[in-house]
Amino acid sequence: MTRDQLIGVALLLGSIFGIIIYGWLLFFWDPRLILQLTIFLMIAGILGIVGWIGYTLATTPPPQPIEELAKEESSVEGKDEPEKAEEKNQ
Repeated sequence: MTRDQLIGVALLLGSIFGIIIYGWLLFFWDPRLILQLTIFLMIAGILGIVGWIGYTLATTPPPQPIEELAKEESSVEGKDEPEKAEEKNQ
């Protein structure tokens, strides 16, 4: 088996094991506590992802405007043309 297949099997077995444990906890422990923890973890996970996206947006520098990129490309193309002309002459 390749490494990706082993990871896939591990994820499959882990999810089945997690379902079994969650069901056991839900039916044999206090279901109210288990559901409260589940909802808390789901909301915390969603808000954590939203916070991570916000942090990334706040700390990433803005991209260059398209006009500046077009100017840079045209100036680079203009510099390459004389070199290409010299290569053709040789």
